[in-house]
Formats: sequence, structure tokens, C-alpha cells
Amino acid sequence: MNGRFTVKAWLGGLGLALLLAFVVLLAVPVALDLWGPAAPATAPAVETGAARADRSGDLQVARGAYLARAGHCAGCHTAPGGAPYAGGRGIDTPFGTVYASNLTPDATSGLGRWSADDFWQALHHGRSRDGRLLAPAFPYPNYTEVQREDADALFAYLRSLPPVAQRNRAQALRFPYGTPLALAVWRRLYFRPGVYQPDAAQSAAWNRGAYLVRGLGHCAACHSPRNTLGAPSMADALAGGLLPMQRWYAPSLLAPDEAGVQRWPLEDVVDLLQSGVSAQGGVLGPMAEVVWGSTQHLTEADLRAMAIYLRGLPEQPPAARPARKPDETQLAAQLRSGGELYGNHCASCHGKQGEGAPGAYPALAGNRTVLMQPPLNAVRAVLLGGYPPATAGNPRPYGMPPLGQVLNDREIAAVLTYTRQAWGNQAAPVSAVDVQQAR
Repeated sequence: MNGRFTVKAWLGGLGLALLLAFVVLLAVPVALDLWGPAAPATAPAVETGAARADRSGDLQVARGAYLARAGHCAGCHTAPGGAPYAGGRGIDTPFGTVYASNLTPDATSGLGRWSADDFWQALHHGRSRDGRLLAPAFPYPNYTEVQREDADALFAYLRSLPPVAQRNRAQALRFPYGTPLALAVWRRLYFRPGVYQPDAAQSAAWNRGAYLVRGLGHCAACHSPRNTLGAPSMADALAGGLLPMQRWYAPSLLAPDEAGVQRWPLEDVVDLLQSGVSAQGGVLGPMAEVVWGSTQHLTEADLRAMAIYLRGLPEQPPAARPARKPDETQLAAQLRSGGELYGNHCASCHGKQGEGAPGAYPALAGNRTVLMQPPLNAVRAVLLGGYPPATAGNPRPYGMPPLGQVLNDREIAAVLTYTRQAWGNQAAPVSAVDVQQAR
């Protein structure tokens, strides 16, 4: 009895000692991060746009403008109807709302008193000019890979913008997620700064593509699964991720049955990034905004580099998902109803056999979005409709009307179940609950 008690006490003491050691190992770097050095209090005064351009060099400013589009910076840092880059747009997260900051060179509310070192500190280390830790909704875990010369060019461009006096809104994160301690712990667990290092075994084009996709393009910020604390899984980077506040799924770039392009011709990948449509399909939802605001503006060389990198990603086999065994009688009734609804609402564009119309409406037979599990994106497309982005290569895109106010949840589930099981398609049925959760 005493021996067992001694062993249990020893094990308990060992467990407590290990826990204390873990706390100490975590607490020390967290404290160093929490009370890390701030940037100098003084910085150059704001100059006129012309003076800034002369100082930075027109070429550097032009390069910075290009990089800002590569990073789609305006997508977050411009509020609807607001001045470009003046901030104020609310980014909804599961932890509250983060408001994008003012990136114009206003001395009071923007970057007017920032230096290039301050900007590098924010991009590379996720720390503001005053030393404050930034919320990772700003994708510094990706931007840390950006090289210093590109950060300086981006800063030169932002300094060349007209200053806009628009105060930054306070972040509205729920307690304790926005506290400095919580941010410091998150950084310790999930963030390691590091500039992109080229892979000598790969071509220059592959490395350029990797640099754009991993860094300024921050593709993994959406296309990776996240844990309960909002941290992306580095082990599963680009393996697909749920966008819970937008109710879209960013499909896996590793899986050919989702958004992987490993088996696509290179030109089709370039077309998709450049115009939003290709012979293989088109983009919709959040990705349409990315093409419209970012990738359509990139050079042919950079698009090809990204395509080379994306085509070279390792293929991931389809995920094994537990299948719900449907009631055969209910399924038969759902397919009959779905077939009628398809004929009334969908066949005129997508064809009686789901063949689509080349150059206009996508085929639904063999369509990856139609077959994807979960069926979230297909449900959202039917609910909201939408258009591919208007681009130089596709200036008048064909679109789809929203059916969310025309069909009820049961009817949308029926028509999607029909399209997922007709013309050789084989995918699980969609339920009215699936549709209701996607609304």
C-alpha cells in the first residue's frame, strides 16, 4: 500500500515538475515577446507625394504598387465606398472583428511617422511601430517570408499615396483573444519569423512561384485548416480550409478532386489566375475577389511561375469521409423532385445532360465543386448565385442568378442531390440541414 502511494506521489510530483517546466519555457519567451523593444519614437516627417516618389525612386514606387496588388492589400485595407488603403474595413473572425488599419501616409492615423524599419517590423515580425503585437488576422505569418527589398518597395508605394485622415477603429475581439498576453502566447505557439529561402533543387520559376504563393499571395491563409485558436496547420498547408464567417470552403490545392491543378495544362492554370475562367472551370465566391483585385494584374511571367509551383505541389488522395447511408425511398423522391427542379431552373444554361455551354456556363457533369464534400460551395452558389470576376480576359462574364429566395432549403437540397448523382456523378446527397447551415 505504502509502495503504491510512493509511486503515485512520485509520478504526481514528476507531472507537476514537467508542467512547471513547460510553463517556464513558455513564459520566458512570451514575456520577451510581450515586452519586446518598440520602434524609435521619432520618424521622418510626411513629405509630398512628388518628394516621396523622388526620394524612393519612381521605379521602386511602381514596383511597390505591383507588390501591393500581388498581396491584394487593398482587399482588406479599403472599406466599401472608402478611400483606397485608408482602412476601416471590418474583418469578421470567430474571435470577433478586426478592423484593417490606415496605410496612407497620414501623420496622425496612417503611416506618416513610420520608417521603412517600422514597416519591416510589422510585415516580418507582426509588431506595430510602438511595439504592440498585431492580431494574426493580418497575415504576418505569411508576410514574414517577404524579402526586405520588397517590403521597402511596398512601403515606398504606400508613402506615395495621398494621405487620408481616418482614425483606426479599435479592434473588437472578445476577451481574452485581443489581449497582449493572448497574442504573445499565440505567437510563441504558432509563429516563427523567417524570410523565404530559395530551394536550390528547383528552378528559378518554381522558386518565384513559391515566393509569391507562400508570401505576399498568402494563399495558405485561406486554403489551410485551422485549429480552435485560429492557427493554420503547417503540416497541412494548402490542404483546404473552412472560411467560417463567410460560409465558404477554400478547397485543397493538394487534392486533384478539389482545387489541385497538378493534372491541368500549365496554360489553363495561368488562364484561371489571369481571367478567372479557363477550359477547366472558373472561380466564384471569395476567390473571384482575389482574381479581380490581385492575380489578374500580375505579369505573365509571375502567373506562369505560380502555376509551375501549384502544379508541382504533392498530390493528396481524396479524404476518406464517413458516408451517410440514405433512405432509399427518400432518396428516390429527392431525385425525382430534384430532376424536375433542375429542368425548370438550371437546364436552360447548364444543359439537359449537365454539359454546360462552352465559354459561358460550366458543365456540371464531373464538376469538382458539384462533387466536393462538404457541398458547402455548391450550396452557396445556388443560394447566392454570382459571377466570375470581370477581367481583361473575360470582361463580360456570364453569371448565375441567386435562387435562395426562389427555392426553399428542401428544394435546393433536392436539386443539388440530383446534380451530384446524375450524368455519372457520384456524390453524397445534400440535406435541407446542409442548406440551412450554409445560409
